[in-house]
Amino acid sequence: MTSEVTGSSSSQVWVLNGVNLGRLGKRQPEIYGSTSHQQLVDRLLMAGQDLGLAVAVRQSDSEREMIEWLHQAADQHLPVVINPGAWSHYSLALADAAREIDLLVEVHLSNIYARESFRSHSVISPVAKGVISGLGIAGYEAALAYVATCLNARSGADDS
Repeated sequence: MTSEVTGSSSSQVWVLNGVNLGRLGKRQPEIYGSTSHQQLVDRLLMAGQDLGLAVAVRQSDSEREMIEWLHQAADQHLPVVINPGAWSHYSLALADAAREIDLLVEVHLSNIYARESFRSHSVISPVAKGVISGLGIAGYEAALAYVATCLNARSGADDS
């Protein structure tokens, strides 16, 4: 499943959701919550609007497609909030593509450090500006707020 929804505003940021995240609300709701992917999209578009961000939310179960999106974001110098799902534990190709993003925030719905030991290692984390884990949907909103703060600081630096 691939989906994309974009809000309208000035500064663009991509939210990239990886493998199995299209199943939100259905797949292990006791871990990932009952919010559907569409409800997540709606919430992030509203949060982005409040922050002055044009948020594009994309989800794919295709690692190839995710890598292509990261390349596009890098070429456009766009900030990215990413929840790579299980790819975060082993996809060196995804980590290499993510390395090109100037402002990357990794998000996980569940607390990956309180789960199975293999989940506590992410190959994406070393290339991310920050990692938010265990806050559920609020983690995405915190990531967007951080991105907005960074973009505003850059804009202020550009104005001086």
